[in-house]
Amino acid sequence: MSTERPEVSGFRQSTHICLEKIREAMLHHRWHEAAEYMAFYPQILEDRTRTSAATNKELVWRLSTEILHHHPKSKLEDYNNIYERMKHSGVKLYLLVSLEHSFHLMLHGHIVDAKRQLSVAESWRYGKESAAQYQTIKLIQAYRSLLDYIIWCDKKFTHSDLPNFDDNQEMQNYFRQASVNLKEILKNPGVWDPFILSYVEMLEFYEDHEEALKVLNDYAYDNSLPPNPNAHVYLYQYLKRHNAPQRKLMKVLKTLHVLVPSHELMLEYSALLLQSEKKSDSEKVLGMVLEMLDFACWRRNLDVWKCLKAVIEKLQLQDDWRNIVSGKMSERKDWWPALHFTKFHASKDCEDPELMGVKVALVQILCPDLKCTKYTAGEGSKGQ
Repeated sequence: MSTERPEVSGFRQSTHICLEKIREAMLHHRWHEAAEYMAFYPQILEDRTRTSAATNKELVWRLSTEILHHHPKSKLEDYNNIYERMKHSGVKLYLLVSLEHSFHLMLHGHIVDAKRQLSVAESWRYGKESAAQYQTIKLIQAYRSLLDYIIWCDKKFTHSDLPNFDDNQEMQNYFRQASVNLKEILKNPGVWDPFILSYVEMLEFYEDHEEALKVLNDYAYDNSLPPNPNAHVYLYQYLKRHNAPQRKLMKVLKTLHVLVPSHELMLEYSALLLQSEKKSDSEKVLGMVLEMLDFACWRRNLDVWKCLKAVIEKLQLQDDWRNIVSGKMSERKDWWPALHFTKFHASKDCEDPELMGVKVALVQILCPDLKCTKYTAGEGSKGQ
């Protein structure tokens, strides 16, 4: 054994030096040099030490693809060679490498080839290793179905000028293939936005509105899934497209407001509530709009300020409107003037006279202790 140790040590030392050369070349974007060293580094795969084999395989995979991404003369064939070699270097990486290989083919427009890679990976089985990678297999199935959807979209575009193209058998075949996994996807907790939207689009095309609505409702309200504001946005948009009653629209937006009070759809929610004659709805709108303006992204948005003005004008028809406004502003009075009504804000806002006019009309209502001249001074200096 003493005669073998120097050989092993020398092998590991040489591969370590090679790795350092690759890292240095990559760090300085010397991709030709990195590729030359990389041609030798895969020898590390000959190291069968249990503790380092898996790490070495992933290192070769990641380094090789990163160099190819930046090398000016890399070709699709080079990628295919690397991916195929790494897929067969060990069962633990097979599925992940297959998934990345398909992504690369998708990125370059080779949709059919990408689907073929995923179809092969989907049927891959390797004893206990298959069970250990259950989640990855589900992900591969989902992406394979997404590619069926992309091909379906391509067929829809190609056949759109033909009569009765919605009865096209080829399109329906891809729809059925995609549906197999897409309808099952909600059984796996996660954020599945592109997959859900793809499935709903196909269901909507074939006018299966009941199933589409069920999918969107499950995606939004299934407690086994993580909270996802987008799920409620998609449900709202679908309901709105199909002229659902306002009460259903407001139910969805109410939940979205809890998740994201600054969401742009809160303006639509406010507009719906303002149509109500209930006093509580007007107060709710006031709170919602003030909440939106608590966020810097809405600070100079004219539509939000106009909505605030509209709800205050509606509240002014009530005797106790001042108490309502002051109640909502009580927790904001110390910091709202600095957020919205300084000389700096005035100098910026006067570039938009309509916005300036709305804010000037509201400043004394919202912040009665603030001298109006403190905000409008910017307007005067700008005009000089």
